[in-house]
Amino acid sequence: MSHVTEDMEIDAAIARQTGSSSEDEMDLTPMVDVTFLLLIFFMITAAFALQKALEVPPVSDEAAPEQTVDDLEKDSIVIRIDADNVFWIGAPKWDEEQRTPSVSEMNTKVREARSDKGNGPTKLLVQANGDSRHEFVVAALDAGSSVGMEEIRLMSYEEGDLNY
Repeated sequence: MSHVTEDMEIDAAIARQTGSSSEDEMDLTPMVDVTFLLLIFFMITAAFALQKALEVPPVSDEAAPEQTVDDLEKDSIVIRIDADNVFWIGAPKWDEEQRTPSVSEMNTKVREARSDKGNGPTKLLVQANGDSRHEFVVAALDAGSSVGMEEIRLMSYEEGDLNY
């Protein structure tokens, strides 16, 4: 038993000599500062995406009058997106559809078709092929809302449904 007591006294003496008490605790102030700096950095550099929205009218129980595609196209700007994601834009003032392979050209053509000294069409019909990509359909809808179309309609079609 005396051997255990001597070991305890030696451990206590060593602890007094090395000064292992509250002095060995780590100062966390610099770590907290670094954490706040990183937090501020990530908050400032974060990119926030703007979300666009289209108003969708509520569904009514009344039966809507049936309209053909020709009826809808008469006084509308028509953006047709084929299976290869190419835009075909038709307007009442143009004799033929105009082909635009890129989104920026499509936006320009829609703006051109809409501007007719205040008398341009206020309706847009987007005809999307079932194989076209969603991002191109959304780009067409965005183009219509950016030029101030009052009524935007969306329809899908498969190859052979439309006569073009």
